[in-house]
Amino acid sequence: MTRIIALIAALGAASPLYADEVTDTLQSAIKAYEDGDIQYALDEIDFARQTLMQMKTDSLGAFLPPAPDGWTVEVNSEMNTGLAMMGGGVGAEANYSGPDGKSVKLTMMADNPMVASMSAMVTNAAAMGMKVERIGRQRFAAQDSQIMGLIGNRVLIQAEGDLDAARMLLEQVDYDGLASFGQ
Repeated sequence: MTRIIALIAALGAASPLYADEVTDTLQSAIKAYEDGDIQYALDEIDFARQTLMQMKTDSLGAFLPPAPDGWTVEVNSEMNTGLAMMGGGVGAEANYSGPDGKSVKLTMMADNPMVASMSAMVTNAAAMGMKVERIGRQRFAAQDSQIMGLIGNRVLIQAEGDLDAARMLLEQVDYDGLASFGQ
C-alpha cells in the first residue's frame, strides 16, 4: 500500500497543467487512505485517472487539422466512449464537410489494442495489395476511400472519404508532435 501512496504522490506532482484538480483529488485520495476510507480513496483515484485521460484526449485532439477555407469541421466528442469498449486508449475524430459534397472523416487513435492490430496491415500494405504512398515523410496505405498510417508506432491515423481532400488534410498534421504524443 505504501507504493500506491508513493505513486499517487508522484502523479500529483507530475502535471502542473491541471495541477489544482488532479493534485487536489490525489491528495484527497491519500487522506482518505490514511483515514482508512479505502472506497473513497479508490473513487478519488478513479476521478483523477478520468481527468488525466481527458487531458490526454484533449492533447490528441489538438493534432486534428483545422477546416480548410470553405469547409466546416465537427469534432466527435463521443470518440473515447467507443474506445473504452475496444480495450481503452484515447482517440480524436472529426468530420470535415466541403464544397461539392466532399467529406472526410479523420480519426486518430493511440494506446489502443486496435492500433497494434492495424499496424501489421499498414506495415505490410503493399503485400496485401494496397497502394502505399507518402504524405510528408509518413507512409500511408490507401485502398478504396480510406488512407491509414501508423505514426510513432503507436498512433493510428485514418482518413475516410474523398481521398484528395483527405490528403490535403493529412498534409497539415504535425507528425513529429504526433509521434511523441503523450510522452
